[in-house]
Amino acid sequence: QVQLVESGGGLLQPGGSLRLSCAASRNIFNIYTMGWYRQAPGKQRELVATITSGGRTNYADSVKDRFTISRDNTKNTLYLQMNSLNPEDTALYYCNAKRQLTPTSSSNYWGQGTQVTVSS
Repeated sequence: QVQLVESGGGLLQPGGSLRLSCAASRNIFNIYTMGWYRQAPGKQRELVATITSGGRTNYADSVKDRFTISRDNTKNTLYLQMNSLNPEDTALYYCNAKRQLTPTSSSNYWGQGTQVTVSS
């Protein structure tokens, strides 16, 4: 089992910056792909960014050049640096850990989410 705990959300004005953190209960970064997802009210959960065990990153088009995903292996912590935030970024942000076990099954863990609200 893996526990993921997000922190760092808050209320801020458009154009601001925020860094989210996700603390994992044990060292899994070397075998799990870590990711940030978000869900806005009335919308489906969507991918924000991922980082593989090998360090390869991937971003949703809507956040490219504004958000940066990173990790600290010594602290078992995943980060999401968010810059130039706008109201469309308002959502509940979730941390995810995924490991593909077979072509049809995977091991998946989610955090409880942290709220980010961008409003003037």
